[in-house]
Amino acid sequence: MELYLGLDVGTQGTKGLVFDLETSRVVARASSSYGLIDGLAPGAAEQHPDTWIDAVRAVAAELARSLGPAWSGVRALGVSGQQHGCVVLDSERRVVRPAKLWCDTETAAEARELSQRLGRAVPTGFTASKLVWLARHEPENWRRARHVLLPHDFVNARLCGELAMECGDASGTGFFDVHARRFDARAVAAIDGELAAKLPRLLAAGEPVGALDRSGAELLGLPLGVPVSQGAGDNMASAIGAGATRSGVVVVSLGTSATVFTRTERPLVDPDGLIAPFCDSTGAWLPLLCVMNATGVLEEVRNAFGVEHATLTREAAAEPLGARGLVCIPYLQGERVPDLPRATGALLGLRPGLLRRGLLYRAALEGVTANLAWGVARLTELGVAVSRVRVVGGGASNELWRGMLADALDAEVETLVESESGALGAALQAAWSLRRATEKDLPCDALAAVHVRVSGAPVRPDPERVARWRELVARFRTSVGAGAASGGSTGPSELANS
Repeated sequence: MELYLGLDVGTQGTKGLVFDLETSRVVARASSSYGLIDGLAPGAAEQHPDTWIDAVRAVAAELARSLGPAWSGVRALGVSGQQHGCVVLDSERRVVRPAKLWCDTETAAEARELSQRLGRAVPTGFTASKLVWLARHEPENWRRARHVLLPHDFVNARLCGELAMECGDASGTGFFDVHARRFDARAVAAIDGELAAKLPRLLAAGEPVGALDRSGAELLGLPLGVPVSQGAGDNMASAIGAGATRSGVVVVSLGTSATVFTRTERPLVDPDGLIAPFCDSTGAWLPLLCVMNATGVLEEVRNAFGVEHATLTREAAAEPLGARGLVCIPYLQGERVPDLPRATGALLGLRPGLLRRGLLYRAALEGVTANLAWGVARLTELGVAVSRVRVVGGGASNELWRGMLADALDAEVETLVESESGALGAALQAAWSLRRATEKDLPCDALAAVHVRVSGAPVRPDPERVARWRELVARFRTSVGAGAASGGSTGPSELANS
């Protein structure tokens, strides 16, 4: 076997898989769950980076048990990580404080301030505003900080002792020049005069970060010296694992947040700042839409009723399109697109008899889908053709949701044999990085085109439902717009019945 390990360090847990390049199949997988730190201020969302390391250790141990002696034959590994998180280390490389995450909106004021100072949009979720917040609210911690990293960089540092960033993940910081693929000196200085000295080196696409050192080998239970690829932000890794390593492949990733992205050969810059002009991790670019509320909204409904998603999905499928007039505004953690970091959620159009769990689950699905369709409309305005999409992530297994997406986006919806595209992308990147040692000009797509496979026939949009979804999305936008204009998150309930 020719085995490669991919780790995906996410918000709700860490997943790992071992991919056999010879047979093009996953031969082992494992996961470890965790949550956010409880009891924080409103809007704050934090995790301690050591939580990720504990999860990586648990996942590696489970994979080792599953594979037995074959585990020691892993040839290289890669790490995918949640984007935008702010990890600060002291001079001894110890964690200074818990990491503020992508979904943290406590730094909304700092984001607005930076946007005004730089003359361009800096989303609240990006790393930049977290650093301004840290220097302002916890100056002693900022003085202790000697290194600023992103989540997957921190895991890499624990595996091989190297401090580095790659351009894809770095382009989600808010202080990176995506055109020149380097840190933006003006933005760095605007954040803090000491920041430049705290940033790590940048890696070129395909350049490995290093190899397992003694502590990294002990952490994973693998031999000393196993190569470690540069890794990637989760969206960049997912692009590899979903086959968006060539132009024309559009991916919808349904996780705690939802993203839509595609590869381009030049940067795509949105003057309104709603579509992020990211670099990808193969040397091209990855314009990306991110909405902050996706599967987490469905999980809230599941928690409220204590039943499984499969049961709720069956009951939701029995309810009509339009959820009998219920409109769910799913902004449980604020929202990035539209730019409403302080927004809250709402359920409009309630009448007697409508508080049924299946109906509420359908309203939640429709609300998340309508918000996503609103963002995709912005992508198409900027020239991205969306006629067929590949759906990945935890929500990809929901057949009802896939049908909603086909109709709401008026696009064919494909699923993949391996829906955990972040972990698969990390494994394929590891294989690509290793092979480039002898095949310098080998494109990443040479591997992804072979090993990323579509599963079954696509779901095709229905013209009648497409027309109905246009009405639903328009009503959703009106409800959100009315609420934003009045200083809240949603409009008056009568809008749900218009």
